[in-house]
Amino acid sequence: MKLTGWRKPTPGLGVAEQLAQAGERVAVPKARALVALKRVGAHIGLKAGDMMLLDTLGAFTQAQDWEEGQRPIVWASNAYLMEQTGFSLSALKRHARRLAEIGVISFQDSPNGKRWGRRDAEGRIVEAYGFDLSPLSARVDEFEGLHAELQAERELCQRLKRQITVARRMIRARIETAISSALRGPWGQFTGLFEELLNRLPRRHEASEQLERLLAWFKELQERVEAAYLKATGAAKPVENTDDKTAQVTKKTQDMNPREVISEPHILITNQLDPVTGNSSEKEEAAGVVPNAPPEERVDRELEDWVAEVRKKRTALDLPTIMQACPEFASWARNMGGFLKDWGDLHRVAGQLRPMIGISEHAWNVAQDRMGTQVATAAFALVFEKHSAGEVASPGGYLRGMVEKAGAGELHLERSFYGRLSGQAAC
Repeated sequence: MKLTGWRKPTPGLGVAEQLAQAGERVAVPKARALVALKRVGAHIGLKAGDMMLLDTLGAFTQAQDWEEGQRPIVWASNAYLMEQTGFSLSALKRHARRLAEIGVISFQDSPNGKRWGRRDAEGRIVEAYGFDLSPLSARVDEFEGLHAELQAERELCQRLKRQITVARRMIRARIETAISSALRGPWGQFTGLFEELLNRLPRRHEASEQLERLLAWFKELQERVEAAYLKATGAAKPVENTDDKTAQVTKKTQDMNPREVISEPHILITNQLDPVTGNSSEKEEAAGVVPNAPPEERVDRELEDWVAEVRKKRTALDLPTIMQACPEFASWARNMGGFLKDWGDLHRVAGQLRPMIGISEHAWNVAQDRMGTQVATAAFALVFEKHSAGEVASPGGYLRGMVEKAGAGELHLERSFYGRLSGQAAC
């Protein structure tokens, strides 16, 4: 009936105990607490086995255990839990440890390390030692709020995907029509960039900020393709449009159904991002375009500049990339800070985790001053992950080295993060 022996204390276990104390002060029905957790379990790092063990522990508790002033403590034996879950002893301990480190349960150890408990005549727990589920009561509002945010994020992602699909279809239809009609234009370059953007579409763990950035690129490419198409068709035949006619065509384009775009492409009239016609030679010179150059050459140069800009922006780091590339850091960060919405949340958690790996406050302040808060936070996440994996023995020294590289312009964090993602995919 021994629990796990004398446990090495960690910040995660300390937080779990604080949550258990907070949970004792509120009354939350068991069903509500478990449902709230299940809806966000995967997001906060729980595995299927963790949820199975939690269900087994929850079944051992009674309704009165979840009342204010009570603690739902489970003192079932290892043999019982192994029989109910099918886990080995080592797997049982591993899942229990993860539940505690993430702050879902707490360990209430007896002086002799035994797991036991007793109830009074009314069925209330008088004394117990074992697995304490009180942290669920303390975090139920947090989990329900997180679920609402995840739902909103999911709906936003679906909406962005639909908009990207519309833009993709319009771009493909316009390019195919231009090529089949033998119109003059940089269609090869457009096709290459279009395929490159298609390859950037996320396959699984997409985030709205990634999709928003991709949608902006697709829309800008669409505008450039439409402008080139309009120029090519305008050069091939006399322009019949008056201002009234232009307004009619614009309105018709805005009102058309995306399905119609596939079978019968329309001309989109736009007064932005025209790569051929410009109003100011000074603006063209500032952009590196020679005013008297042939139109085709000017289109190619502007398109090449835009492609280079897109490729440069594409390497920018975002929160989902960092969290996915650094799973150990992500687990600790969520455990310490809950749902991380933005860089400010991540920076705050990084400051809390800093002492854990021996980085001095001075080194952390220097990193922020010289690299900026956002880059320093990303660098810390990488250092934390490498230290946890045993790849870095001196986190403080490693961070100082990154600061020096940043000063010399030799720090390429995005390569490190994408390299770790590639390594995960290969495993």
